[in-house]
Amino acid sequence: MAAQLVVTYRTPSDTAAFDRHYHDIHAPLARNIPGLRRFETSAGPVMTPEGPSDVHLIAILHFDSLADIGAAFASPEGQAAAADVANFASGGASMLMYETTET
Repeated sequence: MAAQLVVTYRTPSDTAAFDRHYHDIHAPLARNIPGLRRFETSAGPVMTPEGPSDVHLIAILHFDSLADIGAAFASPEGQAAAADVANFASGGASMLMYETTET
């Protein structure tokens, strides 16, 4: 079994500042979270079948289990990454966590 944490960042007031902070500061913090197996982000516009969405970026963090996600965010590195979100995500962010299975 595996688990994923999906973070959806809505469009911020200043997309250039968001992108700079996310890639230069936040992503390196996230890469240091214990138990992280893989870290992906969307590239380019996030679309819906009807056209553009209000989402600027999606991050998908892969772990071995939901328990590992919990432990990761209880760690100092996880706490630092979580605290940093307020520094750049002016449009807001939402998180979903789930275990996965191959279908």
